[in-house]
Order: sequence, then structure tokens, then C-alpha cells
Amino acid sequence: MNPPPQRIVVLGLGNDILADDAVGLVAARALRGHSPDEIEVVEATESGLALLDFLEGRSHALLLDAILTGRHPAGTVLEFSRDDFPAALGASSHYAGMPEVLGLARCLDVPVPTELCILAMEVTDLYCLREGLSAPVEQALPAYVERARRILDGWCRSPVRSGT
Repeated sequence: MNPPPQRIVVLGLGNDILADDAVGLVAARALRGHSPDEIEVVEATESGLALLDFLEGRSHALLLDAILTGRHPAGTVLEFSRDDFPAALGASSHYAGMPEVLGLARCLDVPVPTELCILAMEVTDLYCLREGLSAPVEQALPAYVERARRILDGWCRSPVRSGT
């Protein structure tokens, strides 16, 4: 039998060879090794419904990802909670977005985090085949990682709650 997963998971999402799309992966690497044992830091190139496997059985999840809205300067960090997803229905670059993932979990009675936060950094380029972040995203990376640390610190001090 597998041991139960840590109660908190950090999912760094993205693709290392698609320019700024790698920002979630880079941030996750910065957090790895500097997190308490109750936090699992995962780099995930998966998307959509595949994310359910990473969320199952956790009480808290922090997703780190890139976003390209064109409404904010590159490097701006946008924060979304579970409550934001019903209003966010629409096209997703991940084919099945978080509303669909959470809906499937509910239908299948799969326990998922009650505390869910997405930190998405506005980027300049998600599609160019190249390694490395653009200058504005690279400059904003330390503040992005620090914001993630503050969220995780708050969760580590909170009492354990089971996922639903």
C-alpha cells in the first residue's frame, strides 16, 4: 500500500522549451528543498484532467502557472482561489480547465483540496520555442516565489482539514 500523500502540494505547471510558459516550473524548483516535509513540490508538464491525480487526497494545493491575458504588464502575479472558477468558465489552453477538473472530482467523489490557490504570472510569450524566461518575467520571479512561500507558510500553520 502506498503511503498517504503530503497534505500540501505545489504544482509547478508549464513547458521548459516554450519560453515564459516555464515560469511555473522555475518557481517550483526555487521552492523545492526550502519547504517543510508536509509539502510536496511537483513539476508537471501535464494539464487538464491529468491534474486530478496530483490533487487527490490533498487538503491544500498551490498551482504555479503562466497566463497570457494581455490585460496586465508581464510579471504581474494574479491570484485565483477555488471560488473564482465558476466565473472563469470558458476556453482553456489546457483543454479541460480547473472547473472541469473539480467537477469531475465531485462526480467521482474524489477528495480534492478544500484550499486551492493558483498563482498565475502574466507573461509575454507562451508559444515561442526557446528556453529561458523573458526579461520582465525573470525580474518578477523572486517576488512570485516569495508570494508562494507566504501562502505555504500560512497553510503550514493552519490546522489539518481533509479534502472534499
